[in-house]
Amino acid sequence: MSAATILVVDDEAVQLETLAGYLIKQGHDVVKAAGGREGLEAVRSRNVDLVLTDVRMPDLDGLAFLGEIKKCNPETGVIVMTAFGSVQDAVEAMKAGAADYIQKPIDLDQLDLVLKKTLERRFLVRENRRLREMLDARKEFSQILAASPAMEEVLGLAGRAAASKVTVLIRGESGTGKEVLARAIHLAGPRREKPFIAVNLAAFPEPLVESELFGHEKGAFTGADRQRKGRFELADGGTLFIDEVGDIPAPVQAKLLRVLQERRFERIGGGRTLESDVRVIAATHRDLEEAIRGGRFREDLFYRLNVIVIRIPPLRERKEEIPLFVDHLLRKFAEEESKPVLSVTAAAMDRLMKHDYPGNVRELENMLQRAVVMAREESIRPEDLLSSAVNINSVSSSNSLTQKVEDLEIQCIREAMEKFHDHQTRAAEWLGLSERHLRYKLKKYGMK
Repeated sequence: MSAATILVVDDEAVQLETLAGYLIKQGHDVVKAAGGREGLEAVRSRNVDLVLTDVRMPDLDGLAFLGEIKKCNPETGVIVMTAFGSVQDAVEAMKAGAADYIQKPIDLDQLDLVLKKTLERRFLVRENRRLREMLDARKEFSQILAASPAMEEVLGLAGRAAASKVTVLIRGESGTGKEVLARAIHLAGPRREKPFIAVNLAAFPEPLVESELFGHEKGAFTGADRQRKGRFELADGGTLFIDEVGDIPAPVQAKLLRVLQERRFERIGGGRTLESDVRVIAATHRDLEEAIRGGRFREDLFYRLNVIVIRIPPLRERKEEIPLFVDHLLRKFAEEESKPVLSVTAAAMDRLMKHDYPGNVRELENMLQRAVVMAREESIRPEDLLSSAVNINSVSSSNSLTQKVEDLEIQCIREAMEKFHDHQTRAAEWLGLSERHLRYKLKKYGMK
């Protein structure tokens, strides 16, 4: 029989000491309580594997004590000790959730058998719960396509991270699926029933970043016509995914560091300190170490975020997964467009496999979505992929490389803005840019 932490509860001092002494000799860690109320305090203050308790006690009878134990921890095994012939007490205890009973005077051999059976049962319950959690986690991560050793390693690390409470930093290029992985980590963890709130800091003008994270009071600044809760409040009890954390303005970094350390913050313009129980998952495509050396990112904040690090490799490093993505995405877009599922010719697949995908999975997704819309036959051909990309023939005939690149940028931006009806946030995401960068490009090319 494996050793366990056992709470022995009995108002008879001799019986209490005798049982405790015997269990200690058997290698168990024993906690003693001289009555039900004292035993209840012990259950509430520490983890115990099993409780051995008398039924008849003057301060809190065994059945009431049993009920309180089950409220604190339903998995704790409880064995009740009843006087010889008190079968009714034993029956009532078993109905109330006791694992077993033993009659006084205690037969030590019988006690050993009952303890062994109860502890084995508790172990099986724990193991079944652990396996269920593992299967649930695997189910969530099974939604992420992976066929490369690199991505299998990513999912394995993410699965282990899901069960913890610590901060996770997901690193990778734009378009690799950082938010998808963050959401899977949330859904596979103990906070799955609580909110998952995502915020992309690059999508907001610098003055609004602090308000997005921490909220503001009415009148805190020009335009603050009402109180507004920030993402930390909205995510209370759940997970806050902070995308592009490397873009956070320097003045806000100190406040983020404080909430990670103390779980407390104030809204802008507010004097009341708020608390938020939030698990933070951050992501960035930036070189944070370089930003630290350049004085743009706080080193102490970096180490707070850098507890568990998961790097998602770019698509060009896991090209064996491209056929999986192609099959999945063609089915998805066919359903969205109410069209039959298209096949891909060998020549088109060859073109897809040879491309380097600077925009990663998001770029592949965009290419295939346009191809599904533009294809005129039942198969996607290389020319369909070309038509879904930039029209090279419309690019300036200038010999200047700079001019050619700018013409390509203008055409891509114009296409995105038309597709999303001038919605800059969605257009920027589609292009794989931050919204701030897109606004800069629009201004540079006189497109706004």
